[in-house]
Amino acid sequence: MILVCPQCGTRNRVPDERLADDPSCGHCGGPVAPRKPVALGDANLDAYLQGSEAPVLVDFWAAWCGPCRSYAPHFEQLAGARPDIRFVKVDSDAAQRSSARLQIRSIPTTVLFVGGREVARQSGAMTSAQLGAWVDGALR
Repeated sequence: MILVCPQCGTRNRVPDERLADDPSCGHCGGPVAPRKPVALGDANLDAYLQGSEAPVLVDFWAAWCGPCRSYAPHFEQLAGARPDIRFVKVDSDAAQRSSARLQIRSIPTTVLFVGGREVARQSGAMTSAQLGAWVDGALR
């Protein structure tokens, strides 16, 4: 499986059976499959989505948003439990180009990408159990 390093943008080949082994980037040595969400923005979101073969789950949020803050621990909890999915957080205030291009109208909005294409979208906060069920349903 090809995974994009969230630190340097290098594409790394990682065997599926090694996803849970905390693989490192061959270029910068940073984690390519961290067990927590990574922060991305306008400069690197598109390359990350297009380059990663693993499903990518993106939480569009803002620091001033109460529901976003209550949702964050649930998103992070699922990230620790699902090494087969890449978890990304995008601050919609800081990444206005990406938010506009993807037509983010409310926050929090969670978008699932597979092969760089959007396959599902859900607005509003969820528990980690609800989020996991939603992702599983969308990946079927």
